[in-house]
Amino acid sequence: MNQSPTSAFHLSKPRTQNAPAVVLFSGGLDSTTILTLAKQLGYRCYALSINYGQKHSSELEAAKQIAHAIGVLQHEIIHLDLPRFGGSALTDHSLHIPTSKDQAILGDKKPSIPITYVPARNTIMLSLALAWAESISSLDIFYGANAVDYSGYPDCRPEYVRSFESMANLATKAGVESLDPENCFRIHAPIIQLSKAQIIQLGAGMSVNYSQTVSCYQANSQGEACGICESCQLRKAGFAEAGVSDPTRYQISI
Repeated sequence: MNQSPTSAFHLSKPRTQNAPAVVLFSGGLDSTTILTLAKQLGYRCYALSINYGQKHSSELEAAKQIAHAIGVLQHEIIHLDLPRFGGSALTDHSLHIPTSKDQAILGDKKPSIPITYVPARNTIMLSLALAWAESISSLDIFYGANAVDYSGYPDCRPEYVRSFESMANLATKAGVESLDPENCFRIHAPIIQLSKAQIIQLGAGMSVNYSQTVSCYQANSQGEACGICESCQLRKAGFAEAGVSDPTRYQISI
């Protein structure tokens, strides 16, 4: 069994020409940047989207359109019933998604891990990506984790990504049977140490069409953003800091 020789958040080019890679793809700003980057690096991209019962399910429609426009080899959408467990404002309709008004009231008292955290979501998603990657003989997974402008989620930290990468090489046939220490699973999280503005600048340099992306936690069925949830606030601030015109479609009533 081999441990990965790479840093979990270091971006690497394909080890072989046109190597396959599985990209976790929500249809949001970060994952669209990641998917575009992986393809430009020369990977043959398989996009994996997860319908986990999120309230903002219009992002999945965006994912379909973007995956088609970018030209992935295959796009799969897997359905999971995470609302059955509850525990997150993104999946439980009895829980309120915090907005800028709520944050103004809480001030410094707001929790370090917000109610929009979905229990074990990224571990579940990465596990599915790992299963698909191994089945198509891929050793590369791209994941849009970010530890700079993010909501405090524990599964978006570099140490988590490194740990999952180690687990991937412990728990798979491909990882155990590889005799080459360079030939093991790599979890690429290339934007993990970038600010939202830097991510947008990276995407703009690759001509990413951010008007198609949906980041809002409570986007309507047309994919229009509320403009007041934390995800919208981070996105707005990112475009402003990047000096890039914000193409986000906002709900007229907000």
